[in-house]
Amino acid sequence: MKFRLAATAALTATLFAGAGAQAQTVFTASTWVPPTHTLSVAQKEWCDALEKESAGRMKCNILPKSVSAPPGTFDAVRDGLADISFTVDGYTPGRFVNTQMAEFPFLGDNSMATSVAYQRIYSKYFAPLGEHKGVKVLGVFTHGPGTIFNSKKPVNSLADGATLKWRIGGGNINELTKLMGWNTTLKPATEAFELLSTGVMDGTLFPDESIASFKLSMIKHATTLPGGLYNTSFVFMMNPAKYDALSAQDKAVVDKLSGEYAARLFGAGWDKVDDASVNGAQKAQGVQRIKASDAFVNEIKAKQAPLEDKWAAAAEAKGLKNAKAVLAEFRAEIAKVK
Repeated sequence: MKFRLAATAALTATLFAGAGAQAQTVFTASTWVPPTHTLSVAQKEWCDALEKESAGRMKCNILPKSVSAPPGTFDAVRDGLADISFTVDGYTPGRFVNTQMAEFPFLGDNSMATSVAYQRIYSKYFAPLGEHKGVKVLGVFTHGPGTIFNSKKPVNSLADGATLKWRIGGGNINELTKLMGWNTTLKPATEAFELLSTGVMDGTLFPDESIASFKLSMIKHATTLPGGLYNTSFVFMMNPAKYDALSAQDKAVVDKLSGEYAARLFGAGWDKVDDASVNGAQKAQGVQRIKASDAFVNEIKAKQAPLEDKWAAAAEAKGLKNAKAVLAEFRAEIAKVK
């Protein structure tokens, strides 16, 4: 009898232990940039925080290879090919409207400020409109201010840039450079090295970190602008069915690490590598950096003005009220972020 009781107790303990082990939720996390890139690093830091905050109940399995090319990442997460990833809204032109607000020129001089302000505006105005319908949004953010890079010559006017061929990443900058009269091709960041090293393209529009991250040793000239020539809008996301299957306790952990927490995490990481690239890779390869003249800045502003009107009309058609006021609030919010 004692043996039976002991055996039963042992079996019960084993079953409970097994149930506890099975209760752990593992998220497949995908990244389409190298593991050393700030996007991959920030995603891993988020996953580490998830495991710590949940006392090990949740963790990530970071896949060795992306489940999709960058433009297909949103659909891959929506459809469950990966549970967690990030993407550039502009990689699928015309799909997202409100997010274009975060891509305009001259917004801010660092990723942290624009990312946190963008997250606040997104939560207040864009999320209720279902801008990223189909996924669970963990956060939105931007990279650092966009810089003009090329291998040929200094660029300090629209005319200078019109003589070169450019790789761009999409979004507002795609429309803006067309109005600027530049010869541009829409390609993901991951193709920049091949395009520039083979001479297919002469230059690229990128945040500062990209020179080091994508090993663009052919770059010799950079033009910086106050607040950047552009920003890129990113969404960090989770498969909604995976989120819905979580317990209330674990959903609360995910929610705690979403929104401004995620925006600050990605923003801080980007600012760190931007600074490192300027003072490291760019100095090492002798990149000549110039500041855009007031005349060049004014040329760009004149081309951008109708795009902001176009965006406001499109956003209001999608349900956003007083789009120009929202844009003004966004710019004011950037100035507040510490």
